Amino acid sequence: MSNQTNADNKTFKALVVEETNDGEFKKSIEQRNVSDLPENDLLIEVHYSSLNFKDAMSASGNKRITRNYPHTPGIDAAGIVISDKSGTFSEGQEVVVFG
Repeated sequence: MSNQTNADNKTFKALVVEETNDGEFKKSIEQRNVSDLPENDLLIEVHYSSLNFKDAMSASGNKRITRNYPHTPGIDAAGIVISDKSGTFSEGQEVVVFG
């Protein structure tokens, strides 16, 4: 993530998979804003991530894995907590996320 003062204005790179009008699936690395993310309780600054076999299936357009596109695959990550509305984690705490 970039080092801007407002968390909503921070940017990050993401793999984005989109379905085209002809039913094909296009994959690209895009610059996104934190404000583009769905509203959730936990925001993590991801330092490491990987794509597993289900992510690869999703990126290939497998509708049993992902029904709605555009989609950003990736459920395995390690990083640092930026904010947690639930109060479970502390800001700066190191976490690992897996599916």
